[in-house]
Amino acid sequence: MPDYVLGHDLKGEGKRLALMSELLDPMHRRYLQSLDVVKSGARTLEVGCGNGSISAWLARQVAPDGRAVAVDLDLSLVDVHLPNLELRKEDITARPVDPSSFDLVTARAVLHHVADAEKAIANLVASLRPGGAILLIEPDFLPVTIAEPPEVRAFWSGWLAWSRGRGIDYQIGRTVAPRLAALGIEKIGGTAETAIYNGTSLWADYWIQTISELREDLTSSGKLSNALVDTLLGYCADPAWWTQTIAFTAVHGYAPDR
Repeated sequence: MPDYVLGHDLKGEGKRLALMSELLDPMHRRYLQSLDVVKSGARTLEVGCGNGSISAWLARQVAPDGRAVAVDLDLSLVDVHLPNLELRKEDITARPVDPSSFDLVTARAVLHHVADAEKAIANLVASLRPGGAILLIEPDFLPVTIAEPPEVRAFWSGWLAWSRGRGIDYQIGRTVAPRLAALGIEKIGGTAETAIYNGTSLWADYWIQTISELREDLTSSGKLSNALVDTLLGYCADPAWWTQTIAFTAVHGYAPDR
């Protein structure tokens, strides 16, 4: 698995991950709560734990007798310590984590960065115990294809071209359900949620931080000009501008209960 495009060593990455947690954790927790496996005594696995906010929440839900395992390529931004939370530095493309042993496996915004998503998903599924639940949340940038005004749409077209060159799949969300079905996961269901936001909002702030950190990489790729980057950042600072960007696709299912 390649290094993160936005490495944890970047100056603003801790702040950006905290903002991502603020924006996405409520949705993630809501989906987790809808499953019947997140309860005291359960064993849970989160892959790509980032700053550890969801894994810490899971550890509290399964306490006192359960255990949460949090896995990432880089654990340097995890600042949570709980007696039943175990942190591990591992690569999900290399092997399953403790095969056939988890009541819940979850990952959010991880697979679109993985070169071999097929193998990663197979390893996630292999970590489930019989009857265990899996919840995967991944982006689909479909909304940007109709973004307004046209110069914003042009920015996102360049962004998607840049991402393909960097091995990032921003359409992977729509493929998660059939991939799980092909691996024998049952009772599959899911939804896609798209935030509607305006300039100066938390989502706009997220994009300002992300694009600012990536600016040099974006413009040196030849896919985006400084003018287009400035245009998008300008709209993100305008409270009168409203838009949609990502359809976060949350798919859940269960391993066969042998």
